[in-house]
Amino acid sequence: MPFKSENRREFLLKLGALIGGLFVFKSVKANLKVEKDQNLIMLEDLKRALSKPVEERKWVMVIDVMKCIGCKACVVACIAENNLPPGVTFRWVFEVEDGDYPEVRRFFMPTNCMQCDNAPCIEAVNKIAPGALYKRPDGIVAVNYDKFKDKKVFQAAKEACPFQALYWDEGQFYTEGTPKIMPYEKRKVKEFGKEIKKGDKVPFGRKCHFCLHRVESGLLPACVSTCTGGAMHFGDLNDPESLVSKLAKERKGYKLEDQIKPRVLYLYGKADAEETCSICHG
Repeated sequence: MPFKSENRREFLLKLGALIGGLFVFKSVKANLKVEKDQNLIMLEDLKRALSKPVEERKWVMVIDVMKCIGCKACVVACIAENNLPPGVTFRWVFEVEDGDYPEVRRFFMPTNCMQCDNAPCIEAVNKIAPGALYKRPDGIVAVNYDKFKDKKVFQAAKEACPFQALYWDEGQFYTEGTPKIMPYEKRKVKEFGKEIKKGDKVPFGRKCHFCLHRVESGLLPACVSTCTGGAMHFGDLNDPESLVSKLAKERKGYKLEDQIKPRVLYLYGKADAEETCSICHG
């Protein structure tokens, strides 16, 4: 049976649209540059770094402020990875609002221990308990938990830190007050090569360690691997081919409290530092 004129016209229009769509798709595909996932790049960087002696590595974190969307996935990942109790998080995302209506802008500032090369926390605790905090050869500020369980020592470090990056773990559980404390809250975690289980060394002071247990196993820190916006970067600054080295060299960056030489660099894209980091740290 012959097609009705309306059906034939509709068929030809659809066929034309399909052919046109295929042409556009082929054209876009030919010009599309597929970039390698940045997490895969950083994993390759990590593999090269781990092949070197520990003293030749320089672990740093590079955070692109303009890519952070404030979802706090990194905060949740940090709590889960390190089995942190209520009131303790090695990481937080501060929200900064600047300007007056209608010229109002909002920035998200992820932060954690800056692993400073001239760490004021180390200087403060060494006056009370030498070795409670110390600098590893790769740059991470490490904790001696036998000494850092003294509240006076912890308080000295906390007061010296300009980033509020130290926490006192009282050994609480999220599921306290329920019929049963969940087993996952009692699981052991590794920090600075030692296994920690709630109740073993509680209360005591704790801090971010760049997920050293993951890094030394060839994995990225939990906050980096779960970053939704791709704002987090981690690697060896001593490796000129690493992503963090390239970003630090090619992009505008800002270090909070530069005189204490933090190992965390903030990138601020097209905005000026005065319009992002310096709002709070000018």
